[in-house]
Amino acid sequence: MNKEKYLAELERLQIELVKLQQWIQQQKLRVVVLFEGRDAAGKGGIIKTITAHLNPRHVKTVALGVPTEREENQWYFQRYVPHLPAAGEMVLFDRSWYNRAGVEKVMGFCSHDQYQRFMSACPTFEKLLVDDGIIVIKYWLNVSPEEQQRRFQSRLDNPLKRWKFSEMDLEGRERWQAYSKARDTMLDSTDTEHCPWFIVDANNKKKARLNCIRHLLTVLPYHATTFPHVELGEVKGKELPPGQDRHWITAHY
Repeated sequence: MNKEKYLAELERLQIELVKLQQWIQQQKLRVVVLFEGRDAAGKGGIIKTITAHLNPRHVKTVALGVPTEREENQWYFQRYVPHLPAAGEMVLFDRSWYNRAGVEKVMGFCSHDQYQRFMSACPTFEKLLVDDGIIVIKYWLNVSPEEQQRRFQSRLDNPLKRWKFSEMDLEGRERWQAYSKARDTMLDSTDTEHCPWFIVDANNKKKARLNCIRHLLTVLPYHATTFPHVELGEVKGKELPPGQDRHWITAHY
């Protein structure tokens, strides 16, 4: 897909996302969208593309770090609950409670009993959310080992992206098959009628973003809303900038 075609279609979809957000606010809906996938699958990129032109007061991105010592001793889902949306909000999770079904399981960060309890409780937890009126949409971004390696190398070569790469990324590549098995077990156990998984072919970033946004717009049956008509009048008064004795920054550009 060439850049011109991609940007044109992206603009069209982002306009629809603005309409979707207005509809969510007016209907006072609560929407949760989860993005899961291997490292460098493009989760953050899709989320940024979705939120680029939306009101950050009503659309939030959640990307939690390593649990604190206190959180490790809480009910597993407890640290995610405060981030659930209120009326009129949409929350996008860049990784979610499914960490336990993926990285924690593969890397041994949780016990077998903890993992089994999660797999048993997760469908019930999500059913409680759905029954309470929260709309939950789950995406798994699927990327090939060859494409992941290309993206990792890009991170290593680019000083603007180098911070994205960690030793855990290397560990993940060493345990590729274990991650695949954990993914399939997760899908088998948590792909439910009330909260299904949607798989995104993420090997092409541009196509993945367009396809995912388009799907999101189809699963939420929104209706276009209108903004009130506004006519700008003349500014009353004259410009009174800060005095020259203030701390103005140097105009290098």
